[in-house]
Amino acid sequence: MSATNYVKNPLLDYCFGSTLYTPPASYWLGLSTTTIYAAGSGATEPVGYGYARVEMPNDKATFYNAVSGCVLNVGAVTFAISSGSWGTVSYAFLSSASASGSVLYFTQLPTSKVIQDATVVSYSACALAFSIT
Repeated sequence: MSATNYVKNPLLDYCFGSTLYTPPASYWLGLSTTTIYAAGSGATEPVGYGYARVEMPNDKATFYNAVSGCVLNVGAVTFAISSGSWGTVSYAFLSSASASGSVLYFTQLPTSKVIQDATVVSYSACALAFSIT
């Protein structure tokens, strides 16, 4: 997942003597049916049918230490089972809040996935890679 400007700009400011950067206590994994951009805009989440972002606490039980500029998830991350169509999901993202909030990291999925009724969306351990590109 690439970082959006909501992450890159404060980190650069912090690294170059300006302001402190405080990451969120938890990230929230979401899905999008539309393209997400580096500005953090463009995300369109499924609505209803059991869709909700999944909390990922910002700690070492959830994320490994960075290696070669990349951080991976420690365990599997699973959304609630869908109770209807969520549409065709093409992006995943991390947000700063369970609803609304800023998109902080995003990635285009290798293959778009049609989420129908009774579908479980899950990412296995180490399947989510986060970087500041």
